Amino acid sequence: MQFKKLEYEDIVRLLPYFRAQNKRLSNYSAGVTFVWGRYLDTHYAEAEGCLLLRDRYVKQEYFYCPVSLTGDEEAERRALGAIEKYCRETDTRLHFTAVPREKVAELVLRYGSELHLSNIRRWRDYLYEKESFCLYAGGKYSGQRNHVNKFKKTWPDWQFCEYKEEDYEEVKAFLEEYAKSQYAKGETYADEEMKGAFGILEHLFSLGMQAGYLRAGGKIVAFTAGEKCGDTMVVHIEKALREYSGAYPTIAQAFAQAFCKEDIRYINREDDSGDMGLRKSKLQYLPLRLVDKYNIAVKRTFDALTTLPQIPTERLLLKEIPQEDAETFAAMDKDDELNKFWGANWREYAPKNPKDKWFVKDLKNDFKTKKELPLGIYLNGTLIGEVVLHKFGYQAEAEIGMRVMVPWQGRGYAREALLGLMEFGFAKLSLERIEARAYKENVSSVYALKAAGMRPCGEDETFLYFYKTPAM
Repeated sequence: MQFKKLEYEDIVRLLPYFRAQNKRLSNYSAGVTFVWGRYLDTHYAEAEGCLLLRDRYVKQEYFYCPVSLTGDEEAERRALGAIEKYCRETDTRLHFTAVPREKVAELVLRYGSELHLSNIRRWRDYLYEKESFCLYAGGKYSGQRNHVNKFKKTWPDWQFCEYKEEDYEEVKAFLEEYAKSQYAKGETYADEEMKGAFGILEHLFSLGMQAGYLRAGGKIVAFTAGEKCGDTMVVHIEKALREYSGAYPTIAQAFAQAFCKEDIRYINREDDSGDMGLRKSKLQYLPLRLVDKYNIAVKRTFDALTTLPQIPTERLLLKEIPQEDAETFAAMDKDDELNKFWGANWREYAPKNPKDKWFVKDLKNDFKTKKELPLGIYLNGTLIGEVVLHKFGYQAEAEIGMRVMVPWQGRGYAREALLGLMEFGFAKLSLERIEARAYKENVSSVYALKAAGMRPCGEDETFLYFYKTPAM
């Protein structure tokens, strides 16, 4: 599976996913994806009949919960597996963003207790009952009714009009007038928001949105647009000129009455981005609830390991390779014949003419960044090879690999090192599955893996695959 840069044309093609989503979160809508996709470098993939979205923010990748075309929860769970596989293959840390409250328990059960959760207040969406806006009924909405009545009395010629293509230039001029006050704030988000509003206006119909504007004294004084996502109308644009008192509640109600029909139960008016004026306004409309958006960072037991272990076996000691052995380790790494089946070539990532100490330093960095757990294989104090756990996954799995220098091959040291590190992986890192692969022509590695109790589980043109669990 590959993630591709999300372009406008992709959003249009993927509209059925956005229309089918029932998460009632604005983040899973075409409009929010269109507006913020460029800013967040959004990529997408499709797997198991689901849409997968991925953002990048401050050098970290964030995945959204899969969205099924049919609401198939089993398909969405299988799609989670596709994300996990992608993260493992690409050495990407698994972080989720905009996770609905209803999905949190499922993810906690799936990944265990090794999680970090956050639920930032300023990004929570405001969700309302549709009828609240259609009617403004009861004493709790008396303020909104009064503002609407005052607006209509002040501007008896007022009109709410459904947006048509021929209205483009006039609505654009309105947005430009409104934007002057927004640009004056000098805020990055305000600038991005207005760019998004102009972008939505340009592509409004191809994005499948509904829109309308409010006219007073012959002039457009408010504009709003939204899209249907499941049983929810997500309002993306709601702009009004402040000097036209009451325009905001008037257009909000008119839009709900015009476009929120029987198939719509809720109205999502997005978040407040921490703007206290906007927060006060949204709260005054009495939301049904604030829709939680959890960020979840999935941890692996390996992530908590701060120092490399020392693992004694019957004849060997598996331990960190110190700088004193840099010359020996560098020679092993540079041995092309030994490493033709290792699966990594130091020349692809090393600086030009690296010194011996660079090889050990690179090893330490791989552990520090939690790419792998590398240990030297020592016999009576002499470095004779290396054994590593790497490609750690998010379902308690990892891959093991080993290499033994030529003078010490054929004596069972590879098997012994494999068994020692696998026991540590199962007992101390709580792994449930350790995997390995060997080139078909690498007879000695195949023998060592089988001798260490690993079972064959498949093959392709190049490799034989093996696995082992704690029960084996």
